[in-house]
Amino acid sequence: MSAADTVALGAGIAAAAAALANWWSRLDRARAAGRVELVSKPLATIAIGTFAVASAADDVPTAALVAAVIGFVLCLVGDVALLPAVDRFIPGLASFLAGHLAFVVMFVALGLDRWWLGAIALVGVAVVVRLVGRTVLRGARERDPALAAPVAAYLAVISSMAVVGWATGNPAAIIGSSLFVLSDSILGWRLFVRAGRFAALAVMVTYHGALLGLALTLVG
Repeated sequence: MSAADTVALGAGIAAAAAALANWWSRLDRARAAGRVELVSKPLATIAIGTFAVASAADDVPTAALVAAVIGFVLCLVGDVALLPAVDRFIPGLASFLAGHLAFVVMFVALGLDRWWLGAIALVGVAVVVRLVGRTVLRGARERDPALAAPVAAYLAVISSMAVVGWATGNPAAIIGSSLFVLSDSILGWRLFVRAGRFAALAVMVTYHGALLGLALTLVG
């Protein structure tokens, strides 16, 4: 086993353990759960990002690898900003928005060979924006008019990321980008429309699935 394989294996195990701990923290309201989330949430992102780099195929373009690292780092910044102990929504939103742009660059560097799939994704995200995004945007505007523009910009960017991810034709990119849209749709609904009992857990399960999908995009 090569050094890269060893790192990838260790990162994968760490990611699984951190994700499971984080999911538990989303179900338990005890004070200890808050401390677990404080550690497990960023640790899961770090571990998945490390797995992505360590397991990347030899022929992955350097631009794609650099963009992926930037994307995972920005997701990490967003994770920390959105922790209840930090609670900085706009910086967190901006970090994830920039992270999605980095993943768009990663997809472009890998090659957009299936534009017809991108067209299908465009129809899909248009439906999601109409059924979910508009309600979330209205809720954000009612909560605070200053949130309308950032939330609208975020909707546009994550929708674009999904369309470009589908256009790669890479199954992992398709799954990862789709799960990111699903995760953020649940999050937006939870924050600005109505918080379901298991919404907090669903946000993180789909989020970690999205990060794993984006990481596996580099495996080839």
